[in-house]
Amino acid sequence: MLRFFRKRRNPKQLGRDLRETNQSQVNVDEYAANVKDAPVSSDLDENEQRVKEVFDHCSDIVFRRLVINDETEALIIFVDGIVNSDHINDNILIPLLLEYTTIPDHVSPEALQEKRVSLTQLTRMTRIPKIVDGVLAGNVALFVTGYEECLMLNVIGGTRRSVAEPSGETVIRGPREGFVENLRTNTALLRFRLKSTRLKTKPFIIGEETRTNVVLAYLEGIADPGVIEEAEKRLKAIKIDGVLETGYLEELMEEQPFSPFPQFQYTERPDTVAGQLLEGKFAIFVDGTPFVLTAPVTVWQMIQATEDYYERFLIGTTLRWLRFIFAAIALLTPAMYIAISTYHQDMLPTTLVLSLAASRESIPFPAIVEAMIMEIVFEALREAGIRLPRTIGQAVSILGALVIGQAAVQAGIVSAPMVIIVSITGIASFTIPKYNFAIAIRVLRFPLMFLAAALGLFGIVIGMVWIVLHLCHLRSFGVPYLSGISPYQKNMMKDLFVRAPWWNMKYRPITFNKQNRRRVELQAHPTQNQQEE
Repeated sequence: MLRFFRKRRNPKQLGRDLRETNQSQVNVDEYAANVKDAPVSSDLDENEQRVKEVFDHCSDIVFRRLVINDETEALIIFVDGIVNSDHINDNILIPLLLEYTTIPDHVSPEALQEKRVSLTQLTRMTRIPKIVDGVLAGNVALFVTGYEECLMLNVIGGTRRSVAEPSGETVIRGPREGFVENLRTNTALLRFRLKSTRLKTKPFIIGEETRTNVVLAYLEGIADPGVIEEAEKRLKAIKIDGVLETGYLEELMEEQPFSPFPQFQYTERPDTVAGQLLEGKFAIFVDGTPFVLTAPVTVWQMIQATEDYYERFLIGTTLRWLRFIFAAIALLTPAMYIAISTYHQDMLPTTLVLSLAASRESIPFPAIVEAMIMEIVFEALREAGIRLPRTIGQAVSILGALVIGQAAVQAGIVSAPMVIIVSITGIASFTIPKYNFAIAIRVLRFPLMFLAAALGLFGIVIGMVWIVLHLCHLRSFGVPYLSGISPYQKNMMKDLFVRAPWWNMKYRPITFNKQNRRRVELQAHPTQNQQEE
């Protein structure tokens, strides 16, 4: 029946479209054959024509002709908007057009590089495709007539967001700087914290169309060489048309893509990345996004927050235990309420059982339907609060929860205890520091609720056994997700459920680092050493 209403195309028009498509494909293939590995010509007009063919119908590409010393022609090419115009004027145009007073025997790219162009980063290239990639990356191409090479001048600029505090990872105590969308700014923020020659930043270009700059950062001699080699192998194996965010690489590089648990950690904080690298992990920077991926990861670090290492160890341990408790509440509370209220009322005190029975007396739905209604509405309010403008998003989420919850109880759709349970669960999920891990907890909550409705506490036990078995099987670049517990490693227990004092964490975790493990030289608290002396 649907085929009858489908618009049928004219066979003649279809054939014409196919011929045009084939012709355009021929033109593209012909262009690719002409440009592929084409060398720079000594004829300036020929070079300009070749580059113009590449940038056909590109209004933001600027071609600027120059005449140096009233006799030598030159050409600069750049993309308007992604370069620093002041650098072009002060370091290229003014030196070449106004300050080139001494007439040499010849004006060569080598002479310009050594004597006239006052930029720190410049290279010489001889192939058109490389020059095109450099121009698209924010460089200026400088051609000189009579020479079969081109100067690539680094003048990357444009309007970009300045460094500010990350809105998603605020802290009470700690640095206020966050990554931005500029790759070099991000690597510089990391270099400010790790002033070491061990810090290596390997570049990659991923994406056939976007040509996105990607950097793999790690500390040589601390990170496991096998893990770094595997990361490089996975990055080189990615074949995709474009990379716009680190989420692309995360999904393409993770070992078990169907797991609800994240196998990468992403962060906007340079201090967090520096701390991860010091433990022997690696980081992946992507140009155009403030989020940086770090790996390998374990389930325990998803509960850890940056402030755990800035506050005194007793405070950090207390807050960490609080998060563990509330993570369990966020996962199990709705399922436990459904199982106990449906099958195991004898587990509760008599007074509480009578109170629950009285509150549910006028409710027409079973506990699982109640829970599903409230959970779905709560998740919708949370999503609406995120998507709406910040000025009204919080008001919508808070007032919506209050108004809808009160109205639902008065209308007899849900009971008051269910509203309390869902509210506690929602608050508990907000205590998890890592957003991607909190989402996994929220997703797994629903299967546990169905198992509790079908089998009671026995169903919850089955669900938890499946989750634990899955976590035991999960790997992040070969590192077990439950490292420290499975397999058991005594050294990691100092930074697992508790946060030991810095003077007692003498070694890096053996899971991520098997060489240069010592990080604290003191054998006891510094004041104790001074007293002994």
